[in-house]
Amino acid sequence: MNKPTSGASPEGIHVYPVRVYYEDTDAAGIVYYANYLKYAERARTEMLRDLGTENARLMETEGLAFAVRRCEVDFFKPARLDDLLSVETRLIDVDGASLVADQRVKQDNAELVRMELKLACMSLDGRPARLPAAVKSRLEEFRGNVHSKKQ
Repeated sequence: MNKPTSGASPEGIHVYPVRVYYEDTDAAGIVYYANYLKYAERARTEMLRDLGTENARLMETEGLAFAVRRCEVDFFKPARLDDLLSVETRLIDVDGASLVADQRVKQDNAELVRMELKLACMSLDGRPARLPAAVKSRLEEFRGNVHSKKQ
């Protein structure tokens, strides 16, 4: 099995590798379903970091954070203890105050879980807020890679 590497590809896909540890599994050694959400959160955090936007800095300098507004999940196959997985993140849409991401958890080329999430940009007091122009621009540029390949 090829070890997945972390980072953004020219195709507009961010890949984040994750190993399944004992703490991630149930008594049968199968990943507990809620842990896929944790893997996806880590992958989005690293995607933002690779695009030059660290969550802590966004909170500190802009008083903003991302919150999950909607999450749709399809489970296809289970992951097991010690599996090496990759979480692929693609941006589907970026607008003034939110973004939509498609995330897929894979083992080799087998798709285990597919998620579609809508993330809202929020002020730290919980109010909707616009994405800072620089952040929006980087997200749109990353998303643009996907659309230029599809057309």
